[in-house]
Amino acid sequence: MADTAITAGAAPFSGRTAWARNLEAPLREFLRTETGSAAVLLAATVAALVWANLSSSSYASVWGTVLSIRVGGAGISQDLHHWVNDGLMTFFFLVVGLEARREFDLGELRDRRRLGLPVAAGVGGMVVPVAVYLAVNAGRASGHGWGTAMSTDTAFALGMLALVGRRFPASLRTFMLTVAVVDDLVALLVIVVAYSASVTIEPLLVGLGLFAVVLVFRAHRVRNGLVYLALGLPMWVAMYESGVDPVVVGLATGLITIAYPAARADLERATDLFRLFREQPTSELAESARAGLRSAISPNERLQEMFHPFTSYVIVPLFALANAGIMISGSFLSRAYTSPITLGIIAGYLLGKPVGVTGATWLATRLSGGRVRPPVGWASVAGGGAIAGIGFTVSLLIASLAFTGVDLAEAKLGVLTAALGASLLTTLVYRATKMLPKRARLRALVGTAETIVDLAVPVDAGRDHVRGPEDAPVTLVEYGDFECPYCGQAESIIRALLADFGDLRYVWRHLPLQDVHPHAQLASEAAEAAHAQGRFWDMYDRLLSNQDELTVRQLLAHAQELELDVEQFRAYLRKRKAADRIAEDVESADLSGVSGTPTFFINGRRHYGAYDVGTLSAAVRAARTRAAAAAR
Repeated sequence: MADTAITAGAAPFSGRTAWARNLEAPLREFLRTETGSAAVLLAATVAALVWANLSSSSYASVWGTVLSIRVGGAGISQDLHHWVNDGLMTFFFLVVGLEARREFDLGELRDRRRLGLPVAAGVGGMVVPVAVYLAVNAGRASGHGWGTAMSTDTAFALGMLALVGRRFPASLRTFMLTVAVVDDLVALLVIVVAYSASVTIEPLLVGLGLFAVVLVFRAHRVRNGLVYLALGLPMWVAMYESGVDPVVVGLATGLITIAYPAARADLERATDLFRLFREQPTSELAESARAGLRSAISPNERLQEMFHPFTSYVIVPLFALANAGIMISGSFLSRAYTSPITLGIIAGYLLGKPVGVTGATWLATRLSGGRVRPPVGWASVAGGGAIAGIGFTVSLLIASLAFTGVDLAEAKLGVLTAALGASLLTTLVYRATKMLPKRARLRALVGTAETIVDLAVPVDAGRDHVRGPEDAPVTLVEYGDFECPYCGQAESIIRALLADFGDLRYVWRHLPLQDVHPHAQLASEAAEAAHAQGRFWDMYDRLLSNQDELTVRQLLAHAQELELDVEQFRAYLRKRKAADRIAEDVESADLSGVSGTPTFFINGRRHYGAYDVGTLSAAVRAARTRAAAAAR
């Protein structure tokens, strides 16, 4: 994740941190994909409705087309509708499982103490809607469709939250994503237990046996995707033949796929392998270099990169096209909006979801004595509960399993109506919050919970190199390398931030990447030699402005230009007096999981993604708002 390009010059400015260049920031990238795909999903839904109403016969004919796959005398025959729901949606649940595992390994849930809150919110946000649906459908055969009213669609919910609730804090989207992960896991469990056909034991045991083989290969760190594909296909067939919904194969695979940040040792090894290939470009060394690069990135991240855009922009919209089409007429609407199925789903989502999410979060906070609190204020929790009323993908999937004919059409109408109503309800929650006095509004939106601190070694004003007021509410820490071109490009951004924010404190810590930058260590020691004469920041500015002038002779010239005591400067470098000091910074970077430059921390929390002025300014403002809310 470092600036690992072995080039003479800087690459074009990417606007992204080293982490994001090579291992996408897990949560930020997931949110961006889900939010962007919401528009495609909405377009597919509208297209399905238009198609079904302009030509219902062709809509039914296309999705009723039977496709058979046969090998010898065995095979599977399904219509296109079920191939989408049972086949392609396996990849959707694979991504759900990958995200759940990534949150557990790298995200908010890596602090196991925080696991209870989103679990409680997710479960509460499903139990209460189900109870509401069952109350409306009490004593009716339609009660068996209770699963239709419980699941949140992550793509639609986060996409609409970005549209109608963009003034809510960004941490709300983080919180709702963790809640949605729990929601999806429970929803699939419900599908398997409550909506699968009668289970046949023999193929189920075959499927479980194949999954055990997958676990063995994973334990032995087998990374060849063809091996898992060869096991996954018969596993899917076995589950299908057993009567268990085969999409469970995708979820289970995602849940066992570990996520981890690239380690500096792995990156250095990949660099060495590439150098060997550069010196002797043979196919054997090329394969070795590729294997080294693959091993530096976690399997979870590689699968996310491969499947997440495909599921978000192809599979889920295709699912919407296959499932959202219903014929709408005046008589149908008048009948459906008095049907307990439609009303139960609408009430479950618009009443049960906000009450369930907010109530369960409050209860978990109360039972913990306040030790566990949501990462946002209660108005934001209520807004998140409201937007969670958008149920689409899994809801329509369960509806297709629970209902047929007119009942299915009524269930689909209820899901679509609830999605629209949830967006409006979220808007109302924010507008009501906006009417509060400024101080109360700040606490209601942001809250006072402590965030996870990623910076392993706190800033020490007596040791660290600091610019800005000591009592600043926001501290920006950068791990940098004076020879890294991205650090050089980021320096002007830092300067602009310090000019724009008078209450910002900036800290530089050394992370010389010696495997790709041969002069980086020497440049760091030169900066420390200047610090010994009280001129660290002058040398810092000069080094980042002249990154191609870092030899000993050129460093002495810099010292002379800065009117330092050159002999003292030379002796400092010769005796390597700063080596231990720089090694401490490198060790602190390792403890914080930093392997590339530049890497930023804002008030101890790692900053992922872009580091342009706009993005960093927004992050600084958000941190300042959280600090102000906590101070009150």
